[in-house]
Amino acid sequence: MVASGGTLVTGQTLIAKYTGGITDEGLLEGDAAQAASKKKEEIKGPLTLLLVGIDPRKAETPPLSDSILIAHIPADMSTAYLFSMPRDLYVDIPADSKSGVRAHRGKINSAMALGSQVNGKIDVTNGFKVLSKTVRNYTGIEQFDAAAIINFGGFKDMVEALGGVSMVIDMDVKSEHLTPEGKQRPRKSSCPVTSKCDHPYTGPQAYYKKSSKPVRLQPWQALDYVRQRYPNAGVPMSDYDRQRHQQQFIKAMAKEALTKGVITDVGKMTKILDAAGKSLTFAGGGNSPIEWALALKDVNVDDMVTIKLPGGGKFENGKYLGEEFLPAATAENFFTAVKQDKVAQFLIDNPGIVNMDS
Repeated sequence: MVASGGTLVTGQTLIAKYTGGITDEGLLEGDAAQAASKKKEEIKGPLTLLLVGIDPRKAETPPLSDSILIAHIPADMSTAYLFSMPRDLYVDIPADSKSGVRAHRGKINSAMALGSQVNGKIDVTNGFKVLSKTVRNYTGIEQFDAAAIINFGGFKDMVEALGGVSMVIDMDVKSEHLTPEGKQRPRKSSCPVTSKCDHPYTGPQAYYKKSSKPVRLQPWQALDYVRQRYPNAGVPMSDYDRQRHQQQFIKAMAKEALTKGVITDVGKMTKILDAAGKSLTFAGGGNSPIEWALALKDVNVDDMVTIKLPGGGKFENGKYLGEEFLPAATAENFFTAVKQDKVAQFLIDNPGIVNMDS
């Protein structure tokens, strides 16, 4: 912002305001957590970040991690590889003494909710640690260099501050939740609020038509589009399609934030950072979000690669337990490539897991 016309005083004021307000180094464990308590180290690749989206209905409700994304940045820090863990992935959830969670098998999105229930109160930081350990145990990734929790309730404010996003709509999608005007669809008379129904809404639906070029989406449209995961809404692969759309959305937001009309507008940047303060919790190993942004300034957003790890339902005696990666070897070998910082070569050898339409 200083380079783009803001005064030095303005730049320092913004950095002071937004460096500490959204930071919680307690999210990290291992070497990264130790680094946060000591002298800050230079941010250099390779780097692996854990990004988790939660959508709590109430502050006292244990947060489910509805979106679990991992970003890997290679040693040369020229690009980023973004991949997702299915919300219903069936995994080993480790024991946690603070929350009383016992080691067991379950869906990965429950790990954060279970770990956040500490002494009758909601401890989101501890819940994140349980989820992080679950992900690290499953993937073999030894540690995350940075981590973030995004509350989707406040995330909408960030998109509004950007003025919307432009992205390709890669399939025809109908909204389960909203009308064409962006209002909540009414519930069916046969499914009152007090009852649980698979598809409780009725009436006209917002519609997103497949496009070959990026289309401009209003904030509510963008968030609604990436929320859809039901086959009857035109999303045949359910959460796997939703993962791809979320990755595309993150990439679109990054491009939007780096446009000249945003980074040269102090007022717009202030609104974005204000919104981030309400919806984002970040841990950077002792380095602030702004310091991370500066360190990653040469990452080419256009070259950011989004990855699809195929999977399917896991069943036991006919009972659905959750999701699993299929074939398992593809995901296992990919995780090894992440650990060894050899993702580029792995994708050359396995081009089928690259999302070509993002």
